Amino acid sequence: MTRKEAAHVVSVLVAALALVHCIHRFSGTQVLAADKPASNPPVNMAIAAPVAEAPLPSHVYEMREMIMTAVRSGRIEDLTTAIDWNEMPPELGAAIGADPIDHLRKLSADGAGREILAVLDNLLQSAPAVLPIGLDAENNSVYVWPAVSEAKLDQLTPAQEVALYRLMPVVQAKALQAAKKWTWWRLAIAADGTWLTFMKGE
Repeated sequence: MTRKEAAHVVSVLVAALALVHCIHRFSGTQVLAADKPASNPPVNMAIAAPVAEAPLPSHVYEMREMIMTAVRSGRIEDLTTAIDWNEMPPELGAAIGADPIDHLRKLSADGAGREILAVLDNLLQSAPAVLPIGLDAENNSVYVWPAVSEAKLDQLTPAQEVALYRLMPVVQAKALQAAKKWTWWRLAIAADGTWLTFMKGE
């Protein structure tokens, strides 16, 4: 795959993620655990009723671990390994040509990127939702953290509200629920391990 083709694939998947979010088809998304890989990806990727937590596919787990390695180091620069792993970098909301690490560092309130690493830690310690929006049969799922970002925010269960409060103060969470729109951070990894996006919702 050429760099141009890879860029197109990422842009299509990111657009599909945004579209699925906008039309609120998330209340039945599958939720998977983030603490260990599966020997094989789940076979049935259709949107289903919520299920018990299950292991991540191996490629998704490996990318998550690369990101978590940087989190554990406390150095935003260590995200370079995960960012450069695929042919095209993830969509981070940076300007064209901008250095992704510098971009994330500037977004971090502490100025060193550690707040961003804390956000990544909070997201990836939770379970993701699974969206069937991939481009082909072998890569037809996208894993999105946090799972609550793909739920109907005005119809959260008590457990989902607890998950939400782990990510942000209650006042901010209530405002988000009232707006019925996810505007906090979201991260997505394709089933083949491609890190697709990490940025705030609009």
